[in-house]
Amino acid sequence: MGRAILFAAVSLDGYVARRDDSVGPLFDWYGNGDVEMTFSDESRPFRVTQQTADFLQATAPRMAAMVCGRRLFDHTNGWEGVPPNGEQVFVVTHRPVDDWPHLGTAPFTFVPDVRSAIEQAKASAGDGDVSVTAGDVGGQAFQEGLIDQVVLNLVPVVLGSGRPFFGSGGAAEVLLEDPRVVEGRRVTHLVYDVRR
Repeated sequence: MGRAILFAAVSLDGYVARRDDSVGPLFDWYGNGDVEMTFSDESRPFRVTQQTADFLQATAPRMAAMVCGRRLFDHTNGWEGVPPNGEQVFVVTHRPVDDWPHLGTAPFTFVPDVRSAIEQAKASAGDGDVSVTAGDVGGQAFQEGLIDQVVLNLVPVVLGSGRPFFGSGGAAEVLLEDPRVVEGRRVTHLVYDVRR
């Protein structure tokens, strides 16, 4: 079975978005290079540096499923029914989704709790990995010991406030292994295995 990987762009002060959910300069590195690539949705290309492309090409193709929260799902309108990464998306929510135009036709599953979402995503992914979005859902999964690896795509900006990478629920101490480091342009990719 594959790994659950907490993966996101993050500011130096630990935020994955501003308070209004906009990302500001956090995603600028997706357009600052000359190598065009995509994740699983080929209609959403981006252009990165060769170093970042090499890093993403070694990581992204293994992502077979994704887990996110309802806030991100609503903010993106569920990516119009096309998973941004992987073949299946598991959305953690306590509110019914009944007016989304892609309901019943898109590969999205709505799950009431984080543990069940991760378990279902791993079963769906088989030997592939599961991408878990940062924020409250990723933070809960991390605290419950469901995350195998943390990938910080560290952007040289201080946002001052916003949505914390590990969510707002507080955290217990968790040790990680030393990082593997890949330097891109306007981003440093830090890959930490969770110490078991």
